[in-house]
Parts: sequence; C-alpha cells; structure tokens
Amino acid sequence: MSEGNEFGGWAIVELIGHRRLAGHVTEEVIAGAAFLRLDIPAEQGDGVTQFYSPSAVYCITPTTEEIAYAIGVRSTPAPVSRFELEPPRRAEPVEDDGADCLCTPGHTCEECRSVGVFP
Repeated sequence: MSEGNEFGGWAIVELIGHRRLAGHVTEEVIAGAAFLRLDIPAEQGDGVTQFYSPSAVYCITPTTEEIAYAIGVRSTPAPVSRFELEPPRRAEPVEDDGADCLCTPGHTCEECRSVGVFP
C-alpha cells in the first residue's frame, strides 16, 4: 500500500450483494468521480479489469499478491454471460418463388445482396 490518501495494492474486495473478488486495487477518477479499479488475475491471459463505485464496496482486506492471485483466479468474472445475449436469429427458409432475399418472403432485396447477406 502507498502512503497518504491514495490506496493501491493487492486486496480481497467484498461487494454489496455477496460478491467476493480479489486482485490489484487502485483508485481511478472517471468522469470526475472516484472509482475503485480492480484488476482481477486469470490463470490464462490478462485477466479482467472492473471499476466499482465506492458505495458498492462492503469491505477491502489488504493481502499479499499470492493470496489475492489465488482467490482472484477462482472468482474471475466473465465480461458477458451467454445468458445475457439474445439467441442468434436464423432466417427462415422461404418457398422457392424466385425471391433472392431472406429478409421478407417473396421480396427481392438488392440491399441484402449488396452487403453480402444473400448472394
């Protein structure tokens, strides 16, 4: 940890909502407001960086890099869950009525062809 009012170092961070994460913690100002920056390590790759409002933080426990790393790699949040994404839209096949396009049945659409949606 650094001296003075600035905080920085390895820590376990407990958030409102019973989330417990760990990593390297620093302070960062975004749009004029103070945020807690948490760099969460990952076993493979660069890990994840997340920013939290100080009001979302229940507890910060300074610890060693080794302990923060061990807890961090087990709790690395995914940036997006597959449950948050809409399922891919599938074009429904149209009857062979001479149409070139899948955007609406029976419609020939030069715009779809020009952007490569349909040959």
